[in-house]
Amino acid sequence: MARCIGTVRVSILATVLCFVLSLPCWAHEPPSRAGVPVRVGVFDIDASPPIGSPLAYDPCIAVEMPLRCKGIVLLSDQAPIVLISVDWIGIGNEGHTRFRKMVADAVGTSIERVAVHAIHQHDAPECDLSAAELLRPLGLTEKVYDVDWQLDVMRRAAEAAKQAKAGAQRVTHVGFGKGKVEKVASNRRILGPDGKVKYMRWTATKDPKIRAMPVGTIDPYLRLVTFWQDDKPLVALTYYACHPQSYYRTGKANPDFPGIARETLQKETGVPHIHFDGAGGNIGAGKWNDGSPENRPVLANRVAEGMRKAWKNTHRYRLSGKDVDWRVVKVRLPVAPHLKEPELLAMLKDEKRSVGERKWAARSLAWLRRCKAGETIDIGCLYLGKGRIVHMPGELFVEYQLAAQKMRPDLFVAMAAYGDYGPGYIGTAVAYEQGGYETSPRASRVAPEVEKVLMDALRVLLEPENETSLAPPVSAARFAFREH
Repeated sequence: MARCIGTVRVSILATVLCFVLSLPCWAHEPPSRAGVPVRVGVFDIDASPPIGSPLAYDPCIAVEMPLRCKGIVLLSDQAPIVLISVDWIGIGNEGHTRFRKMVADAVGTSIERVAVHAIHQHDAPECDLSAAELLRPLGLTEKVYDVDWQLDVMRRAAEAAKQAKAGAQRVTHVGFGKGKVEKVASNRRILGPDGKVKYMRWTATKDPKIRAMPVGTIDPYLRLVTFWQDDKPLVALTYYACHPQSYYRTGKANPDFPGIARETLQKETGVPHIHFDGAGGNIGAGKWNDGSPENRPVLANRVAEGMRKAWKNTHRYRLSGKDVDWRVVKVRLPVAPHLKEPELLAMLKDEKRSVGERKWAARSLAWLRRCKAGETIDIGCLYLGKGRIVHMPGELFVEYQLAAQKMRPDLFVAMAAYGDYGPGYIGTAVAYEQGGYETSPRASRVAPEVEKVLMDALRVLLEPENETSLAPPVSAARFAFREH
């Protein structure tokens, strides 16, 4: 009997040993990046201001439609990556740094791996903690910034990101799609025969002659990135370059037509939807918009239709840890020569100046001091196999987005701008010679040499070395929309 039992034990051990030896290498060696699953967590909090709190131009008298702060936490074998989009006009200087730092600490990552962007709606708050501190001794902070409430939004966003990380779901596929948006974007800068800006086509353009002029240089495509668990979509991210105003100065907080489109698609699909404004600094809806309130839903429907097209044109690819990466280039943007500290200090302290002028001086002084101190701005790029999402600062001209796509025509390339709002408008080098509002001293805090700095950064981020390949597309995704 004992001999039989011993024989059985040897047989079992031999069987187990054979099984172990037959396992793939990851079962008895450290896992490779390919074996690490990707996970994504999604969060969404209310970012609507209290009644009486300052919007960008007026006190808030009502919340017409809630403002949102939405984001994802992307997990693989690396430190977490966090992407956030907020329905505010801009988040700059120390406000941008503090927001990122609070979220980074909450999810256990570095500040370089957190990207915070505004969509740039105008009936919405502006956040700049550096400017707020400069205005505080003058008793002006509360007139233009609700600092305590903004810090509370940051704290709630950080906690929401932490919870999203804890509840992150496994990702098996990534989807890429794009859809053409009809009759929304148009270039704001119309040149005359001398190559200078002759007309500015603003967000709302009442002059039919200017509206009738050609569309000009735009990117007509809305781009969509989706994360999937097998056939279940987990979250959708969209990117479209256009100033997001139909009309404003109402005192009623609202996310304007991109926010309406985003929420419409979220309701139709049942999938959390996060939208980013692309490089829309010199792009607006002016050719198609005279500022009439009834135009807002029209523009929203056109953007929503572009989102639907992008869903229908989506191709899904398998995604694993080896396909995910985050790269950052730190850049020093050249400060605009018109920014002089003595002049800005004088304007800031001049009680005869308007609150708006003194706020501008505070924002400009904060940016100037950052540049003098040698501070850098992070240009980040999310790698998703054959996809790249570039994260840029300021009110960026669309030419940067088009250049990034041209650098890598073999890849799906999307861009989110309106990151750090400190530099204001960022034009191309030639645009500073052409005149126009966006490159004027009032609007831009960087010098024409900014083009070389940013183009060099894009080349570093998008160069083909260390390219990873995804398998051929699983299929062209066809998502069934809920009736509405």
